[in-house]
Amino acid sequence: MNKHFTAPAVLIAACAAIFWPGAFIFSFPGIVGQYWQTAFSVGRGAIGQILFFVLAAVGIFMFLTGRWQEKIGPAWLTATGGMLCGISTIAVGYASSIAHVYLWAFLVGASSSFIYIPAITVVQQWYPGRRGLVSGLVSMVFGLSAAVMSPVFNKMLGSMDYRSMTLVLGIIALISGLASARFVQSPESQSTTGKKPAGQIPVPGLSLSVSESLRTRSFWLLWLTWALAGAAGIAMVSLSAPFGISRGFTMQEAVLILTAFNLTNGLSRLISGHLSDIFGRNVTMTLSFLAAGCAYLLMPHLEGLILLAVPAAVVGFAFGTLFAVSAPLTADCFGMKHFGAVFGLVFTAYGFLAGTLGPGLSGHLLDATNGNFKAVFFYLGFFFFISALLIKFTKPPGPA
Repeated sequence: MNKHFTAPAVLIAACAAIFWPGAFIFSFPGIVGQYWQTAFSVGRGAIGQILFFVLAAVGIFMFLTGRWQEKIGPAWLTATGGMLCGISTIAVGYASSIAHVYLWAFLVGASSSFIYIPAITVVQQWYPGRRGLVSGLVSMVFGLSAAVMSPVFNKMLGSMDYRSMTLVLGIIALISGLASARFVQSPESQSTTGKKPAGQIPVPGLSLSVSESLRTRSFWLLWLTWALAGAAGIAMVSLSAPFGISRGFTMQEAVLILTAFNLTNGLSRLISGHLSDIFGRNVTMTLSFLAAGCAYLLMPHLEGLILLAVPAAVVGFAFGTLFAVSAPLTADCFGMKHFGAVFGLVFTAYGFLAGTLGPGLSGHLLDATNGNFKAVFFYLGFFFFISALLIKFTKPPGPA
């Protein structure tokens, strides 16, 4: 591979590589969920379980990709992620049961792990003085892609058959992933020039191994934050459109609520990442989680499509903040040397617990209570309040 890259080229490639996994994870189930529900004769609980399989894959592969990255490099991992994303989306067009959709969800979740860890690692290495900003930019594209693609997915589903839709989307995702992968490289690939990338400065603080990180209180506070805030945030993907429909809006109108969530889920990642460089990681995350908790409690009491979209947007902002600011906070606490492995291990909370506590539990609770969104939104808001308290005390460990 050509090793003579520039920092902006690497940043653009990292953003392009993560675009399609983000669109499929945060938007596709919300748009196509009703089609799957009808086609396979399943309830809302079964549709909610789709995100469980996405997150289970994330929980399994985020840590592994962090380890593998140190051995085979970020470019090859990114290429693998691009192939998983594109090929699995083509294949889901031939699904004959909800189990096949679960397999697609697992593979797309795995693809996001293969791309997200290398992308978020290399951009922080190229821009260590602006780690919050650039990691926020990559995370912004991960989330904002869904806001861009939600109306597109909805229009495609209404204007072409399902199998043709997945074929077109899968091919585009495959080509995009492979084309971007060769540019996702760390600054060490520039060593033959004897020069450091622009802006390269040492990252302050300790550099802990995985085992050392596991022995700190901050690791487990961050881990629990990802389980609870991750559950409360990702649940909005599967709840927003059904909630709008329960209020009497059409699917086309209810998509606005999902779009509002995805829009701020994406934009907040750049904004929060930059703000965290200025005001601190803990303050930025705590305030956003408190606002999201209030938004969930308020949402069942509002009327009107625009008013319903506003709290969904606040939840999206907090969810995006979780993604954008957790990466530099992890680097602040545990260093960059083993960042991929440590951050991947933090993600196991999101992967193994968030899907069950968020979309899974909420879907089954809606089935059991005949669509009582008030009870669901109450416990999801409570998760954000707990997360605000946990993240407030997540600090870099002091000297031994």
